[in-house]
Amino acid sequence: MVINQCLAEEMVRIPSIFTTVSPLHIGGIRDPFGSYCQRRGGCCPGRDDQCTVPYLDTICYCDLFCNRTVSDCCPDFWGHCLGVERPFISKCAQVWSVNFKRQGQTYKENCNLCTCGADGRWDCEQNACLIEPDVISAVNRGNYGWRAANYSQFYGMTLDEGIRYRLGTQRPAKTIMNMNEIQMNMDPERDQLPLYFNSAEKWPGKIHEPLDQGNCAASWAFSTAAVASDRISIQSMGHMTPQLSPQNLISCDTRNQGGCTGGRIDGAWWFLRRRGVVTEDCYPYRPPQQTPAELGRCMMQSRSVGRGKRQATQRCPNTNNYQNNIYQSTPPYRLSTNEKEIMKEIQDNGPVQAIMEVHEDFFVYKSGIYKHTDVSFTKPPQYRKHGTHSVKITGWGEERNVDGAKRKYWIAANSWGKNWGEEGYFRIARGENECEIEAFVIGVWGRITMEDMRSHNHHHRRRQI
Repeated sequence: MVINQCLAEEMVRIPSIFTTVSPLHIGGIRDPFGSYCQRRGGCCPGRDDQCTVPYLDTICYCDLFCNRTVSDCCPDFWGHCLGVERPFISKCAQVWSVNFKRQGQTYKENCNLCTCGADGRWDCEQNACLIEPDVISAVNRGNYGWRAANYSQFYGMTLDEGIRYRLGTQRPAKTIMNMNEIQMNMDPERDQLPLYFNSAEKWPGKIHEPLDQGNCAASWAFSTAAVASDRISIQSMGHMTPQLSPQNLISCDTRNQGGCTGGRIDGAWWFLRRRGVVTEDCYPYRPPQQTPAELGRCMMQSRSVGRGKRQATQRCPNTNNYQNNIYQSTPPYRLSTNEKEIMKEIQDNGPVQAIMEVHEDFFVYKSGIYKHTDVSFTKPPQYRKHGTHSVKITGWGEERNVDGAKRKYWIAANSWGKNWGEEGYFRIARGENECEIEAFVIGVWGRITMEDMRSHNHHHRRRQI
């Protein structure tokens, strides 16, 4: 195939993910009305390989070298930089690149399927995607106090799919929302709270790492298991440090619960108190393939052995593990919405569970102190969505802006794996009920006796021998 000299020169600077031609070339421009060079603040003279703007899954250029071919220029290059109408080439049959296979006549651009129409032009779906490159660049260009990034596990999903499969906590019923908050009498003299606190530093080895719920809308199970795991470890002074099994809750807590299609934290705590769960190692998590079609049958039962205690009646689903101890909690208690009381509870007793509203920009959070931004406010409504999620708050801190203004934050663990955010954690504005994170906060005690601690020590010693 003969390629003219100009095109050959252009190809030299195309991002390496495309081994031949950028999707901006010949395939036609998918966002003809987008504001790119204009938003960048201008066009660069001559050839300037730094003169770029993020565009869909690649970058586009705003330098005058673009004038030489219809190639990887930004959609508004001709109109904004040259004041002329842009050339239009978008015949499907001419497309040749890694991304475009001629025989298929369809290709996927992020979360949208493009089909070759009867007129030989690409017709693409108009879904809002979970990863929108212009949202990432707008956050990183703006002064929002946090940074955004692309995540390969989210790329190609629609925003609707992200809300449906990556969250999964139902808003508690009115009766639960009206639960009395525990009364905490704080003495300003005695109860001095530090500017920074992190549970993992106060209780080393007792705070468990964030897990990854995958495409399973079960944050209700993950956040409950995470808080209970840490609380039992702290309360038993490290004699018991179980990482409790979200799968045990997903598969077995089925009373008015939806497993991987969403559930309630009050139901999860009821199950943990009345039935109990085993460890993650005993009953490992099996993420659903693509979409959560089935919950998987329950593979762990327990029976009462008196005084409210339970004992497993089955072996671990993981046949290499013989430790099928059942862990239980006492009834959960609700904290005040006052940040100081939440802080004191965390400092005294360990991490707490919080419900929060997740908006479209939270999925691309990478680092910093998150606050929901206005970057999607000018877009159509399908680009602005939110859903309810639950997380584990483990600490707090504060930073000062360049201008000296104080920015207070919570430290919280998510359940989207350790390659999301700050190694699985995120920081979020504190004291202003950002995303409703302070509206419904739960604490809990493990059900632990001296006998439990003795028997765990005995098992532990036996394993060491």
